[in-house]
Amino acid sequence: MATLTVYEKPTCSTCVRLRALLDDRHVDYESIDYHATGLDEGELRGLLAKIGCGPREVLRTREPLVAELGLEDEGISDDELIAHMIANPALVQRPIVVRGERALLARPVERALELL
Repeated sequence: MATLTVYEKPTCSTCVRLRALLDDRHVDYESIDYHATGLDEGELRGLLAKIGCGPREVLRTREPLVAELGLEDEGISDDELIAHMIANPALVQRPIVVRGERALLARPVERALELL
């Protein structure tokens, strides 16, 4: 059985709740603090493919940088959004949970259980 990989920010309250849920259920997982490590283009495109969505669906719209960069404009292409997300990991929603060839945005955190 493939292990879970959690892309998170350790100080994020939703990520803390997800870790508690997984720990309570004794689920092994690998944690990746993508705010510290960053995401490269291949990694981000791979996550989007596994989720089955485009970058706009994982854009943190409440992040002030979205307005600063004008990313709410529907005319911004997916490639442009991805470039901004690579340069600014805070623009990517969290936590993202991966198991094998499937991934999802764990909001609410209980959604992660769909991958078990």
